Amino acid sequence: MKIKNNIGLGTAAIGRPVYINIKSNTASSAFSRPEFKNKGFQILEEAYDKGVRYFDTSPGYGLAEELLVNWLKIKKDPSIQVSTKWGYTYVADFNPDAKVHEVKEHSIDKLNTQWEYSKQLLPYLKVYQIHSATLDTGVLENTEVLKRLHELKKENNLTIGLSTTGANQTEVLEKALSIQVENEALFQSFQCTYNILDQSVFKYAEALKKLSGPFIIKEALANGRLIPNDNYPAYKNLYDFMNGLAKQYHVGVDAIALQYCMAIFPEALILSGASSGEHLDANLKAKQFLLTTSEVAELSTYGISNRKYWQERKELAWN
Repeated sequence: MKIKNNIGLGTAAIGRPVYINIKSNTASSAFSRPEFKNKGFQILEEAYDKGVRYFDTSPGYGLAEELLVNWLKIKKDPSIQVSTKWGYTYVADFNPDAKVHEVKEHSIDKLNTQWEYSKQLLPYLKVYQIHSATLDTGVLENTEVLKRLHELKKENNLTIGLSTTGANQTEVLEKALSIQVENEALFQSFQCTYNILDQSVFKYAEALKKLSGPFIIKEALANGRLIPNDNYPAYKNLYDFMNGLAKQYHVGVDAIALQYCMAIFPEALILSGASSGEHLDANLKAKQFLLTTSEVAELSTYGISNRKYWQERKELAWN
């Protein structure tokens, strides 16, 4: 069986100094924007050298979109594909101790303003997404926004999509699948959280297979919760099983988590959130083996309710 090249790079971790994750014991030092920028370029280059051709970004990811715009001017490789989003603004000014890191705004003004910068990603830009669409912002009922997205689709040959977050991501997905503009489905790509713990979007697997654009899986490692640690004793049996599989296949547990997503959604694009070459190498090993049907079934038994999952995620800090 051919293993697909279906791991892309999510750029949140290379665009801002902190992001939501399990706290790690990293040495603290003064933030240097030039050094951080250089490291970001290095990760993009390493990913490219290792065969990654899909990159996902957002204005909400600090420097990430700017890094990608400048890097693409150098690469000039038409095989590269990019997705970006609109709706979040990064406001922490690269201060790791900032109280607020990002602000959501799903207005037509924000869409138009962020598009003016994001369009520099063309012609590599293939998917344009609403960043963390939710029911409470009303973005999926904002006809002005929906018509503008349809215009951008037609004018730039884009696939329009959205990313989901939170316990109601399945409700958002269901509503978005029904939205039409000028008698055609507007949203043809979705970026959702899916992993061993939160399997809630699986109920829409058949609908996701029919999309003309990619189904993109984010947070396949559950923001670090699927890396065995002492913070979650309730997951000990899962950790033991994943450690056993990792030893069996000579990979890290991160590769087990990513390969699980590939097994459930073979056509999906799974995002690595690696911020170092070492972590990227470990993630990419997920393409070097295949879990058995029984192993996938066993991992699936460890799913928890999406309410519990997102409550745990809310308790994670920016690190």
